[in-house]
Amino acid sequence: MVTMLMMAGMVGSLLGLTSVEGFDLDLGHDVGQETQEISCMCGQYRYSLSNMREDKLTRYHCENATKEEEPLTCNEDGCYGTCKTHGYCFKSIKRNETHVIKTFDCVKDKYLINRPGFQCETHPSNERHYVNGCCKEAWCSANLTLNTSKMFERDESKELMLLVLAICVPIMVILMIILILILIYKQCRPSRYQLVTKPLDNTVVLDMSSKSGGSTVTGTTYLGDSSTQKDTFEDTYSGSGAGNPLLVERSIARQVSLVECVGKGRYGEVWRGAWRGESVAVKIFSSRDEKSWFRESEIYQTVMLRHENILGFIAADNKDDITWTQLWLVTDYHQHGSLFDYLSRNTVTPDRMIHMALSIATGLTHLHLEISGTQGKPAIAHRDLKSRNILVKKDLTCVIADLGLCVKLLDTGQVDIPYNNKVGTKRYMAPELLNETIDEAMFDSWKMADVYSLGLVYWELARRCSYRGDGLEADYQMPYYDAVTSDPSVEQMKEVVCDKKIRPQLPEEWETFEPLKMLAKIMRECWFENAAARLTSLRIKKTLAAFNELNLNNEREDVEKKIEAQG
Repeated sequence: MVTMLMMAGMVGSLLGLTSVEGFDLDLGHDVGQETQEISCMCGQYRYSLSNMREDKLTRYHCENATKEEEPLTCNEDGCYGTCKTHGYCFKSIKRNETHVIKTFDCVKDKYLINRPGFQCETHPSNERHYVNGCCKEAWCSANLTLNTSKMFERDESKELMLLVLAICVPIMVILMIILILILIYKQCRPSRYQLVTKPLDNTVVLDMSSKSGGSTVTGTTYLGDSSTQKDTFEDTYSGSGAGNPLLVERSIARQVSLVECVGKGRYGEVWRGAWRGESVAVKIFSSRDEKSWFRESEIYQTVMLRHENILGFIAADNKDDITWTQLWLVTDYHQHGSLFDYLSRNTVTPDRMIHMALSIATGLTHLHLEISGTQGKPAIAHRDLKSRNILVKKDLTCVIADLGLCVKLLDTGQVDIPYNNKVGTKRYMAPELLNETIDEAMFDSWKMADVYSLGLVYWELARRCSYRGDGLEADYQMPYYDAVTSDPSVEQMKEVVCDKKIRPQLPEEWETFEPLKMLAKIMRECWFENAAARLTSLRIKKTLAAFNELNLNNEREDVEKKIEAQG
């Protein structure tokens, strides 16, 4: 017994007295010692830091106070419950991110056996979040004051950290952007690269130093007539016509040397460049016309599109120049330029006129043709066929270019119309386009609109035919030159074509010369008001091919007769 008393005295001396704002508690208890039962406030009061009106008082395990006890349990929070204990009264205040919670309770007898002071201890490291307090008198917790000064102190270290982050993060972002811009500049700067060793076979020096001007051309061409370039592309194709060149398109902008600017149009500039020792045409779009660039690239890469009378596509690429982005479309180059330019400078013989007309019809027929199969080609309508968008090859046949406004017939039967704000050239628009009566959902309507434009191109071609041999051919003129201004509006063209039903004049003397008579007949059938009555491009191609074959047979017979006469 003496030993037990000595041990209890040692525990009491070690724990000592806990002081909470003037209240001293002797928390040591001898086993079996009777203590007086006391009454304490009981309940939990919770209120929001953001909205002081949002509060709640609960008495989840407390007894209801009697009328005599209510003056002791009620305060500004409300009326709490009561509890009884042989231990002591307990109070705590806890704070989280959104609420403050005040708790009153009794420390039960069972908590006094092993560690009497645990409920009243508040570690200094936790004082920012909660504080506890105890007292040993009845109802004493109602007047127990807890030190909450640290709980509501501003965390200066945290604020300092936020301030440091707010300063450092933007600086680091700016430095990263500057570093990225420097790397882009070093990677893409338009400088002249000097080779110190012989380049690889598929490498061309990038030369952006040439900035000379040139004549007006709005298009580019099919594969060059040189055997080197043709052989290169024959090696990269399967032979079926399906698929695109096996080129690393994303690097071609660094392999092409821009030599001279040969034309400007509504989309940008056209340059003559050098690639693999051959001339190529580079159509440079501004970043504002990205949709047009993407659409034209998409059309050129259509499976089975490649044809000798369709402009040959090489690659599409983009080139960043620090402050803006250039969008490149690399195609084949032809030195004669567009049909517009060629006819402005030259006349054509009757045979050459038929050959040119046949090559244009052949290209348009291939464009309009739908090829079925796993590697098939969709039917495509041009929508902007004119002499400026037809290019003249070295052998004086033609190719169709500028496919940015094309529409495609999808497998579902729907018409894929490009989503951009560009329209075809107003001078070459068919009547149904001018008066907006075209059925856009019917693909054949777009093909018939192309045929109308084709008839106007044939009229330009026929005017420059030197069939009389006296050198008095008509000057080059654009369709409707005598009826509208040089840059007509849609309203002007609608009045002339739809209201007055005027068509380009066909001279009567053409009827006396068979090639022009035949071509004039085709023109009339291309210009019908009713689109369904117009010729198809395939019918035009067959008519011209038959006439050309007839001419060749006649020439062959004439040669044979001359040989027989001489023999």
